[in-house]
Amino acid sequence: MKRLAAAIVALSSLACPLMAAATSLDDVRDIAVAWLKENRSLPGARMEAQADSLDSRLRLADCPARPSASLPGNRPLGARVSVAVHCPVPGGWTVRVPVRVKLFTQVLVTSRPLTRGDGIGAADVHAEERDVASLAYGYIAALDQVDGRSLARPLNAGTVLTPGMLAGRQAVRVGDAVSMEATVEGVTIRADGVALGAGDAGTRVKVRNASSGRVLDAVVSGPGVVAVLP
Repeated sequence: MKRLAAAIVALSSLACPLMAAATSLDDVRDIAVAWLKENRSLPGARMEAQADSLDSRLRLADCPARPSASLPGNRPLGARVSVAVHCPVPGGWTVRVPVRVKLFTQVLVTSRPLTRGDGIGAADVHAEERDVASLAYGYIAALDQVDGRSLARPLNAGTVLTPGMLAGRQAVRVGDAVSMEATVEGVTIRADGVALGAGDAGTRVKVRNASSGRVLDAVVSGPGVVAVLP
């Protein structure tokens, strides 16, 4: 009996190293979160990511190589993403990890109500930290992204500026010297003026007559040209 017991102990000691330990589900969740923070964050941004719990019944074999992670289809980052964690060996397992994401960075927010056709200047917007992962329509981080374009629709104060809110480029900007045209009984009269508003062709703006100082209503006709309204 003593010899049999010794043999069993010996066999057990040989078998233990051959039995691969299971991969922890918590490790898989940590890999998904770490990969997101390393590969999907932005310079200067602050990311908060929390992986949801995985099915406790899931059992994963030990992975002899370092597991890899990816966003299937290279999808853009959103408030909820599914990160694929894969054991990169023949027959290796793949687990999709649901992760809730918040990504805080500076975006442009309107400082006052703006109307359709308005240009956007430094006095119209300010920077605020917002969770951009929850902004499904994107955002604008700096004025140079506007690049002379006007608004496609009116905006309330406190609105995060998005690319879809922008129309075409401005034909006239605030402070531009413009040619004011008015047609009286078939005769076109021209005078120099200064634009007090901004917008593309068809946008109604205020202009100041450079000679008299009188402020008039006008419609943008083209680059540097406005038609004075009667």
